Amino acid sequence: MDLPIVHHPAFDARFDEAHRFPMSKFTRLAQILVEDGLVAPGGFEEPIPAPQAWLELAHAPAYVEGVLRRALPLEMEKAIGFPVDERVAMRSRCACGGTVLTARLALEKGLACNTAGGSHHAHRDGGAGFSVFNDVAVAASVLLAAGEIGRAIVFDCDVHQGDGTARIFQDDPRVATVSIHGEKNYPHPKARSDLDVPLRDGTDDESYLRVLDSILEESAARFRADLVFYNAGVDPHRDDRLGRLALTDDGLTERDRRVIGFFRQRGLPVACVIGGGYSRDIEALSRRHTIIHRAAFEFA
Repeated sequence: MDLPIVHHPAFDARFDEAHRFPMSKFTRLAQILVEDGLVAPGGFEEPIPAPQAWLELAHAPAYVEGVLRRALPLEMEKAIGFPVDERVAMRSRCACGGTVLTARLALEKGLACNTAGGSHHAHRDGGAGFSVFNDVAVAASVLLAAGEIGRAIVFDCDVHQGDGTARIFQDDPRVATVSIHGEKNYPHPKARSDLDVPLRDGTDDESYLRVLDSILEESAARFRADLVFYNAGVDPHRDDRLGRLALTDDGLTERDRRVIGFFRQRGLPVACVIGGGYSRDIEALSRRHTIIHRAAFEFA
């Protein structure tokens, strides 16, 4: 099969290069995929910006309205980590639309990847941790409401716990949340996922992959699903500024192969989002984010 890859130019809200959030990685990631021949020029699937009705399936209407009107209180913007201006609001809508499209393409093709997504700290009533809207929660809610799926697993390997996703679905048995994350890392306090796997600082490739294998098996035994959302954050990398774990490029590659391979072997569609990554070296970081797309091509 072909591997659909979703991208929108608005994923990059064009922050100043000195900003703590490396926004330009989204543009460079897409460029690398084209330069390396993984995507033909003009070959990306382009999403629509998520309409307000989609966003309100996962978020409180008052919060959605505040983002769309660019009228959030200062304390909410501080929790997010940047002001929510017109570009950020559009970026957040497009990222959600991108994950909805990625999920629908995964249902059709078996596997699809976004070049953004994984904003898993946004909860029902607000954003946090560089997350304005929770794109995976929005996408799962849209597909559930439309009857396109009956159950989903969110398998989150970002180094930071997917606390917003866990809270949004804490009372919804249709969505199982699994989070493999740094025990001492942000956020504090943690939420309660359906399955939480806290890791010690400095966890390396071998230790991580050993844990991953057991959690994949446990997830399959405990949760039924029609679709898997996979958050392939690269912030567990040893060179990540905010990570505190010690995975290498090879470790991330093997992680992504094992997650995709495990679920695809069981006939489950997989929708991949890129999650977090926080190196100052945009070239190295953007290439690291392409690991999930390269791994996915092995199964396409």
